Amino acid sequence: MPSVRGVDLKRELANGPMQGLSPVRARLHDQAVEMIKAEALLEANYSYNIVPLDRPAEGPCLQAGNETLEAPRLLPESGELTALGCGVYTLGPRFERRISELFRERRAALAVVLDEIGIELLFAMGRRVQDRMLSECYRKRLSMGAELHAGDPGLELEAQAAVLRLAEAEKIGVDLHRGQLITPLKSGSVVFAVGRNLPEVAWSRCETCPSFNKCNFGRRRQNSAPLSLSA
Repeated sequence: MPSVRGVDLKRELANGPMQGLSPVRARLHDQAVEMIKAEALLEANYSYNIVPLDRPAEGPCLQAGNETLEAPRLLPESGELTALGCGVYTLGPRFERRISELFRERRAALAVVLDEIGIELLFAMGRRVQDRMLSECYRKRLSMGAELHAGDPGLELEAQAAVLRLAEAEKIGVDLHRGQLITPLKSGSVVFAVGRNLPEVAWSRCETCPSFNKCNFGRRRQNSAPLSLSA
């Protein structure tokens, strides 16, 4: 089960601030990026596992690795669902700790910008995990289909613990605080449908979010070129 430590995110940090920022926000962005580099705030790691189903998918409850996920949106319209691709990724604890310190130092503007950069980097980590799973599926002549995160419509937040166990999150220091809150806070998890001849997915998990129309990250995903998930 692959786990990767010390992921290099220099390319993402070099992208510069988003277009349309005021000069003040752009300066804060540059300051935050320099802080990330100078203080070595990133401990970027990820882990994933493509887990075969324990039994054929015949309903909304999918069983894999002795875990049960109620995830009807992962069921494909055609093809055969044979496995779940479970991944977990993190920026590590230092990043979130530094954000909290900035708020305590009453440097809230810089803290907010650092947090926004963290979200961008977390999206980038999610793409790295997706690419690695896609590559493995290609080698095994499998395809990837629908994507869900715990808390999305179609996958309850309570499924988070099972997803982390399937992805062996403990190998990269990711856990749940009091059963629900993922820690370190700048961490995420994902589940993909994996199987044979799965069709392209016509929906996005962002579409049902009430903040979709004002979310820079959601609009950017919508406008980007779609990734082919077929092997």
